[in-house]
Amino acid sequence: MQANAIVFTEPNTVQYAPVTTPAPGPSDVVVRVSHSWISNGTEGSFLRGERIEGDTPYSSAQDPWPFPIVAGYQKIGVVEWVGQDIDDLASGETVFATMGKVNGMYRERGGQISPSIGGREGIWKLPAGVDPLAFAGLVLTQVGYNAGTRPRMEIGDAAIVVGDGLVGQWSAQTLAWRGAQVLLVGRHADRLQKFAAEPYCHVVNARDEDWIARAKALFPHGAQAAVDTVGSVAVMEQFQRVVRRGGHLVSAGFYGTQDHMALQPPRYGEYCVDLVSGWQPRRMCETLHLIAAGHLQTLPLITHRFPVAQAADAWALIESKREPVLGVILDWQ
Repeated sequence: MQANAIVFTEPNTVQYAPVTTPAPGPSDVVVRVSHSWISNGTEGSFLRGERIEGDTPYSSAQDPWPFPIVAGYQKIGVVEWVGQDIDDLASGETVFATMGKVNGMYRERGGQISPSIGGREGIWKLPAGVDPLAFAGLVLTQVGYNAGTRPRMEIGDAAIVVGDGLVGQWSAQTLAWRGAQVLLVGRHADRLQKFAAEPYCHVVNARDEDWIARAKALFPHGAQAAVDTVGSVAVMEQFQRVVRRGGHLVSAGFYGTQDHMALQPPRYGEYCVDLVSGWQPRRMCETLHLIAAGHLQTLPLITHRFPVAQAADAWALIESKREPVLGVILDWQ
């Protein structure tokens, strides 16, 4: 079959190009994509050649060059065809979809491809009465939900999230939904404003203020949880200065090959260390319900929309940061 896709052909090179896909089988669903949501961090590291799979970093000593590759892993669209082994989907239904199959790439699957051919396990029906675009970043929203639900928390406990990108925003939202007092640490005033809502949602711009001092002032008895979404071992170590004994350190960033962290220091505080990665069906369903109920906000985080043929322009903006940018949507219609 013929399709179109966003292809990273080599480092820092983005093309909207025709591709070929295998024919759909009896367990497949064909989805015509309407919108895809770019994952700035994960896709950006693939674009730069920093990783080869999920959270696996590229190693020049042992790995083949990971190009060309179809970008992304999340989109919404309309079902065009359903295999004979599937009895709970029908043509015309609006769905969220993860990976689609593709030929001739470093990985024979990718997210930003239309039509997208994939198994039923990567498809979620979207509820009526809610803008489907709210679910276009469902996998990434689920990463934030995963990070925010890992710690043991009581209502009123304190939590710190470092990173004001999409995962940081949704981690902070999830912790606030659970009843925590949350401090979101970032470096972008426009992003921080999207979360700030006193009295229990706090923000600090680390460009202008010592976030550790602010955390100690806000939470004199220590935070119960701290989430790193920027992929910094230094931040994970700094958390041990502001998290109370027996608390949780949550790692939700990509560390590449710079991922060595000493275990003895966190032992002194008897910390739990939670490592989050990827998506699971149960978490995806839970995240979908929280978006539908309005507990997790996605649409306010969208700052830019581009026609899919201008995907290279979208990435030029994301990489250059020449203007404030957060959620970026590609319109395939």
